[in-house]
Amino acid sequence: MAVLPILITGDPVLHGRASEVTEFDQRLDTLVADMFETMAAAPGVGLAAPQVGQPLRLFVYNWTDDDGVLWRGVAINPELWISPPPTGDADVDEESEGCLSIPGERFPLRRADLAILRGVGLDRTPFEIRAEGWLARIFQHEYDHLDGILYADRLAAPHAKASLRAIRKNGWGEPGGSWMPGVDDLDA
Repeated sequence: MAVLPILITGDPVLHGRASEVTEFDQRLDTLVADMFETMAAAPGVGLAAPQVGQPLRLFVYNWTDDDGVLWRGVAINPELWISPPPTGDADVDEESEGCLSIPGERFPLRRADLAILRGVGLDRTPFEIRAEGWLARIFQHEYDHLDGILYADRLAAPHAKASLRAIRKNGWGEPGGSWMPGVDDLDA
């Protein structure tokens, strides 16, 4: 297993729709193992293939809920259904999220409270997970990456403006930017 560089906003792979996974082979197994290693080193609770430069429809996740239940897996060629997001302003304390492709920044974002994720694992076995709360948020965040959407793209004012300022201030928003978990200190 290897830790992979994580692309920073501005790279075209992050801003386009990823392709379906069609080859279930050793390369895919290695990519998924490397993504788990990279996510742990970052550290993060989710990581999508486009974030490591692979325009494929898959993501990994690893999160422990308040009841101590570990949610860990890979979603390949996923589908996601969500409840309507609540209306109103996002709560800065309860609804702020970050992204490994916009490292060190956090902004509040309203997300649906309920999500249903369907996909297949590495063994091609289909699964379905009904998620609420933070797990639903993680699935929505990672699924967005597969459609070329970063959470900053969904921010409402004034947070959208603050996000753009942070991206400019850090010199991001151009192709080719990346950082290496465990090497670069970007407060991800």
